[in-house]
Amino acid sequence: MDEGLLLILSGPSGSGKGTIIRNLMNADEFALSVSMTTRAPRPGETEGVEYLFRSQDEFLKTIDNDGFLEYATFSGNYYGTPTSYVDEKMAQGKTVLLEIDVMGALQVKKKKPDAVLIFLVPPTFEILRERLLGRGTESVEEVARRNEIAWEELRNLPEYDYLVINDFLGQALDEICTIIRAEKLRIAHAGCKIKRFYGNNLEKLNQKD
Repeated sequence: MDEGLLLILSGPSGSGKGTIIRNLMNADEFALSVSMTTRAPRPGETEGVEYLFRSQDEFLKTIDNDGFLEYATFSGNYYGTPTSYVDEKMAQGKTVLLEIDVMGALQVKKKKPDAVLIFLVPPTFEILRERLLGRGTESVEEVARRNEIAWEELRNLPEYDYLVINDFLGQALDEICTIIRAEKLRIAHAGCKIKRFYGNNLEKLNQKD
């Protein structure tokens, strides 16, 4: 079995990342990375589903043991992506989905250079603004602030591998699945296929003329 992929999906609030991931998770090949946090569970949240809920001491111990692909603090709480979970699922051949902001994605890329980074955007900033206002959960001022954050995130676009425009959900999903299929055909991700093809002659690959 070939090792799976780590697929990082970033993009501004309102780009549709959550909807994309929910649709991808309908297929067995995907596993959603579960973050660890020090905040208390909210009503209806389940350990190991929404988050791995840990004490601050446990979280800091994991940092000391280099156990995170990335971590950050927000509103006084720690949030991080445990390396062990991602490695376990990839070893099972899964495509691990990680929805994360740009700064976190760049941290992960340093530790997992083979990670596939996709930046998701709506067709225009005006449509992004309309989507955020349409949700009815943010004020006009908050929408403007999120748009400014989106502009700042776009400065890091060259660090990403792919840009997907989420105009029509079905098309965006097709493009992401095409990216995954292509990445799985890369030589770096095709170790088992190579071994199967060469069989007992695999050592000849390492021999020089």
